[in-house]
Amino acid sequence: MAEKNSEFVEIHWHERPVRIEHVWLSPERIGTPLIVFLHEGLGSLAMWKDFPQRLCDAAGWRGLVYSRPGYGRSTPRTSDEIWNNDFMHAQALEVMPALFEALGIDAAAQPPWLYGHSDGGSIALLYAAHFPDAVAGAVVAAPHILVEDRSVNSIELARLAYLETDLRARLAKYHDDPDSPFWGWNRIWLDPAFRTWSIEAEITSIRCPLLALQGLGDEYGTLQQIQGIADRLPHTELLKLANCAHSPHRDQPEKVIEAVTQFIHNHNRGDIS
Repeated sequence: MAEKNSEFVEIHWHERPVRIEHVWLSPERIGTPLIVFLHEGLGSLAMWKDFPQRLCDAAGWRGLVYSRPGYGRSTPRTSDEIWNNDFMHAQALEVMPALFEALGIDAAAQPPWLYGHSDGGSIALLYAAHFPDAVAGAVVAAPHILVEDRSVNSIELARLAYLETDLRARLAKYHDDPDSPFWGWNRIWLDPAFRTWSIEAEITSIRCPLLALQGLGDEYGTLQQIQGIADRLPHTELLKLANCAHSPHRDQPEKVIEAVTQFIHNHNRGDIS
């Protein structure tokens, strides 16, 4: 995804103005549904590369991709800003509504579809749970609904890689200040108090069509994550991908695009009765 196409809009959050980097995909498809893409814990608008555009082209729909506060070219996290256990709730319940308002998206009148990856998948679930009438459907890839040992172990390895390898330099290609997203994300996930984090009970209010997908080789979570969603929301459709790790849109893009396109067209008729 070409960074030169990025636009910026300002929201007021955490008692200060925050600029949000975003890009509209195929805005000329007036009247078609909108897919909002929610990136992973170290992701950004640019890190999606061409996947959002490919999915929107396959569906014939419009898209919106943005970098959360602290990520990409959005306003960085301040040096004294510590993310708490509710950091994903804040994104779903505060940032997303503020961004939609700033961009003129009336989610109540024309509910968007959500595609969320990893932390972005959890944020999508939280938004769909708290605003059940403001989302048409959701696709969550490698989401988290609870904290597993596998997640913590891999995030600890990421900390070591950031300190000892070129990971920081590689992330700097996608973030104006790579320390902003990395330490915000890494410190909260490795905080012992975060081990009890769970949205298992919270997601039971989701009514919209839901597709949960995960790679069988996901290094950040077991299939307990998406199976846990289906156990609580029986209308959930599951897709388990072989030869796939934590990022299905990178490891199996064709299969993901085919499955998601079929799913959204099958369910683009409002909430489940």
